[in-house]
Amino acid sequence: MPVREILLLGNLQLWQPSSAVTDVHATETREIISDLAATLSDFRHRQGFGRAIAAPQIGAHRRILFVKMTDGSFGPAPLINPAIIRVSEETMELWDDCFSFPDLMVRVRRHVEVDVSYLDERGQQQIVAARGDLSELLQHEIDHLDGILATDRAIEARSFALRSQVFKQA
Repeated sequence: MPVREILLLGNLQLWQPSSAVTDVHATETREIISDLAATLSDFRHRQGFGRAIAAPQIGAHRRILFVKMTDGSFGPAPLINPAIIRVSEETMELWDDCFSFPDLMVRVRRHVEVDVSYLDERGQQQIVAARGDLSELLQHEIDHLDGILATDRAIEARSFALRSQVFKQA
């Protein structure tokens, strides 16, 4: 369960779409899940924030997320082959952050609610109805699996700020 290096903005691998997991019980799948959990925990310890991480962020291009909401509302849990199956019409604007650019915040628009279908680590099909923080988080992480970064979803050219400046204004 090693802590893996997180790929940073500018690394072209971050824009590479991930492949579906075909065997949830495969050694590779188990290792990626374990490494994601360890890397998330390490990042939270060092940086003081973080709720989820996607496999491409550690250079593993498989459709796997690891989520551990800081408020305890979801996880710790891997989501294997997650897919958004429903979105609300209502959207929200927020400052989005990312492990791959920890000092940069990006103003994005996300759906207030999403339903996400995924396989759990036993290979059982699950559906989570997410609202608010969990909804925006799952949209962000699933984007990673599709090779899309929050920087690609910026509302406008002025939608970028340093983390220190966003929280200074709050």
